[in-house]
Amino acid sequence: MLKAVILIGGPQKGTRFRPLSFEVPKPLFPVAGVPMIQHHIEACAQVPGMQEILLIGFYQPDEPLTQFLEAAQQEFNLPVRYLQEFAPLGTGGGLYHFRDQILAGSPEAFFVLNADVCSDFPLSAMLEAHRRQRHPFLLLGTTANRTQSLNYGCIVENPQTHEVLHYVEKPSTFISDIINCGIYLFSPEALKPLRDVFQRNQQDGQLEDSPGLWPGAGTIRLEQDVFSALAGQGQIYVHLTDGIWSQIKSAGSALYASRLYLSRYQDTHPERLAKHTPGGPRIRGPLFCF
Repeated sequence: MLKAVILIGGPQKGTRFRPLSFEVPKPLFPVAGVPMIQHHIEACAQVPGMQEILLIGFYQPDEPLTQFLEAAQQEFNLPVRYLQEFAPLGTGGGLYHFRDQILAGSPEAFFVLNADVCSDFPLSAMLEAHRRQRHPFLLLGTTANRTQSLNYGCIVENPQTHEVLHYVEKPSTFISDIINCGIYLFSPEALKPLRDVFQRNQQDGQLEDSPGLWPGAGTIRLEQDVFSALAGQGQIYVHLTDGIWSQIKSAGSALYASRLYLSRYQDTHPERLAKHTPGGPRIRGPLFCF
């Protein structure tokens, strides 16, 4: 049994995506003709043994999001639920806060996907790698040039075992040409380090503030608080892909992501492409400007 978690963030972020996100929440903005996160859900639904897909974020569950979830459940015949955070909890805080829902039914493992990435989502290949050698954390990685790598989480791996030996989020100097794709496969025991971060945050907050639950204790950053801390301890491994991948952080990157998806549609979704049929969309040739 498998599950998937898609981290959709919330309205306080994604400012670089404006003005596109003024009318439509960023996760529902159409990329290559369908809502951004539909690509994620489609990929998860194709993995054998997938039982449930959870969306975690702090968007209000408004009508467009509710309608999308209902349509997705019907289309993929799979439970797709939204879990709303009480506050922005970072990339790992929501996973820990909703740990009971994630672990309900005792899944073998669960995928974690950032909503703002474009990919061909090699989830089945990641699952095969995980089953060959089980570890708490498996990260999807790809390569970038030296300049581009500074904008992402950089991974230093053992080339023989693929263990992550060193991890730095957006380094100031070149570390590695292997970057974090924001797509993961976690074992249930991966939640234990998140618990440790939460407890440490709580202790630090109590030292600084009055006794009681410190609101900031629930904020956990997977990249800095977990990956950087556990690198080199035999818990984190990387699965490299040469498939398509891009972040979707701005309006321009949404266009680039659409181009990547459209380039694959002839093989994956030919029904979404316009055809020369009577009464159908008219396909024009290239436009040239002089």
